[in-house]
Amino acid sequence: MKAASCKPQAASEDDSDNLPLGACRLELPPLAAYVHIPWCVRKCPYCDFNSHAAGPQLPEDEYVAALLADLDEDFDQVRGRRLGSIFFGGGTPSLFSAQALGRILEGLEQRVGFAGDIEITLEANPGTFEQAKFRDYRRLGINRLSIGVQSFQPAKLKALGRIHDGDEAIRAADMARAAGFDNFNLDLMHGLPGQSLDDALSDLRTSIAQQPTHLSWYQLTVEPNTEFWNRPPQLPEDDTLWDIQEAGQALLADHGYAQYETSAYAQPGRQARHNLNYWTFGDFLGLGAGAHGKISRGDGRILRNWKTRLPKDYLDPAKRFRAGEKQLQAEELPFEFLMNVLRLTDGVSALLFTQRTGLPLERLTEARCEAEARGLLVADPQRLVATPKGQLFLNDLLQLFLP
Repeated sequence: MKAASCKPQAASEDDSDNLPLGACRLELPPLAAYVHIPWCVRKCPYCDFNSHAAGPQLPEDEYVAALLADLDEDFDQVRGRRLGSIFFGGGTPSLFSAQALGRILEGLEQRVGFAGDIEITLEANPGTFEQAKFRDYRRLGINRLSIGVQSFQPAKLKALGRIHDGDEAIRAADMARAAGFDNFNLDLMHGLPGQSLDDALSDLRTSIAQQPTHLSWYQLTVEPNTEFWNRPPQLPEDDTLWDIQEAGQALLADHGYAQYETSAYAQPGRQARHNLNYWTFGDFLGLGAGAHGKISRGDGRILRNWKTRLPKDYLDPAKRFRAGEKQLQAEELPFEFLMNVLRLTDGVSALLFTQRTGLPLERLTEARCEAEARGLLVADPQRLVATPKGQLFLNDLLQLFLP
């Protein structure tokens, strides 16, 4: 993709007043779709996602109809574009039947259309599916799974409120391969209550033994509005957390898993394309209760929107799907862009800033020089990439780019 030019361009009669101050026309970035399924078997005590315990009967038909109506309302913003990836997240999307997910995929393909090499990911938890269901998902065209393991150890799983055991997690990986999934992620946490360095490395070794193409390995954090926030567990000391991080990264590297994002490790060529689109400030439709979206328009505007959060409200025909929308202003774009791309260990080409925001690279100069002087940003005019110190103190780095 060539760099966007910031020479003045003639605006059409109806969009001349819509450009953010200092912006030029954008080259539209890749487009993805995030579909949120908000139900799970039981709410975990650490989870701050928009997830809700499922009742005896999931409203599959009603929710699929609402999702497609939600898509219809957003369609005009992406007309003429194609989806490069789709991610079903939750909650636990694997609680939905293959028939329900198939209707959603059919609606997306008919309305928006798919790129020929589209990546379609489904989140699943051990214990919420069976072999036949996996095969049905694969036949739909879903070609990537993300399996929420978190740990393989009984005491740790109990502390996290998980409903599966370690053996079920291993069987889930086996079933994924048997169903034809040659690309799957295992989601694993560290820094768990009572966890030692040996415990954490044991979980990692067990994960690696399942031969996933991708591992999401991240530290447990206690978030507001969770059970752990109200009743905090005893977590490992900082020295132990540091030892876990260092030893775990070395173990993953030794087994061919390269870190490419703060908490993402992949075999060569197996990075999550959906997440890479997000971290490189691509566009995404957000469909479902509480979903967020970001859409770039040809007239230079970049819009964020968010959907009604509670499932009962999302399903209420008297209420709107979209809870709010915001146009990003030029002064906000440096922070918004860097908040994503600096999570990537190799960063991005500096030219991507102009391609994604429509702003000249010079808008970053002052804060960029300060970040380089503090040793937080690599002094490379061709790239935007955090130093190892900058990755450790990412919030401090990003604060330099706040408006």
